[in-house]
Amino acid sequence: MGLAFLKRRPRSNSSGRGSALLSRIPLTAGVLALEVGEPNGHPLDGADIQVTANHTGHVVMAGRTDPFGTFTAGLPTGRYSVLVTSEGLLPAQVTVDIYAGKQVLSPITLERSRPLDPPQPGIWLFDPPHTAIRFIARHVGMANVHGRFTRFDGGVQVAERPEDSYAECTIDASSITTGNKTRDNHLRSADFLDVENYPEIHFASQRFQRHPGNKWTVHGSLSLHGMSRTVKLETDYLGSVNGGYGEELRCAAKARTELHREEYTLNWRNMLARGIAIVGPTIQLELDIQVMFRCDETPTPPD
Repeated sequence: MGLAFLKRRPRSNSSGRGSALLSRIPLTAGVLALEVGEPNGHPLDGADIQVTANHTGHVVMAGRTDPFGTFTAGLPTGRYSVLVTSEGLLPAQVTVDIYAGKQVLSPITLERSRPLDPPQPGIWLFDPPHTAIRFIARHVGMANVHGRFTRFDGGVQVAERPEDSYAECTIDASSITTGNKTRDNHLRSADFLDVENYPEIHFASQRFQRHPGNKWTVHGSLSLHGMSRTVKLETDYLGSVNGGYGEELRCAAKARTELHREEYTLNWRNMLARGIAIVGPTIQLELDIQVMFRCDETPTPPD
């Protein structure tokens, strides 16, 4: 297993860095020093690093590059595969041999991934059996409760210019489920969603913002519990394909955002004796979306 994960200080000479770290690890170990850069040559901060021992196939170390684009670790002697990934860039993998008392310096530059072709212009409808609207709430200050909504409809109208597209979704608030009937009934009550007075949750987009790679931000308005607030859905477009029920054209995306309960007047509070809130102040919302292109041959999703 890895012996250390030490962020190096910026210096003018790599041999000095290696000497400093080598003096602090066992004599049977060596040093792996990565320098990860962007396509433009700038250091890549926050790239994910995974180091796998070739002789066992086990991941022995994982972490991220520091603000200088570096990742430095002491490792037992042997051969390792190093995988470097970062959003919007193609992953890179290198094989390194670690020797006792020596440093391996491996500069790596990630290349930009090719943007996926946008969906065909037209109306795309949710495929509910292959779409999930989930949420995560903090519980008693140390654990999470996971839930989802099971009834919803909507879709995306893709424009000739993708940035001009429009998305809309309506959720049946009473379809909330967390796997516990008592808790679900409480969430439907006036303490939380108050589904009798506010039966629907509604989202309508206002703007699609393109980012490098296949990243988008969908800006829109979310109406919940009688309140409307602007939200940003950070979205990964996953591409389109023919297939599913038959040969229908479909595409997929993942999106996420964070909601603050008080902004929607979901103010129910109850505290433990230690002053810890039973339900946290924020909710993480996650969407796994598949939509089908609407045409005469579009199948009807099964119940």
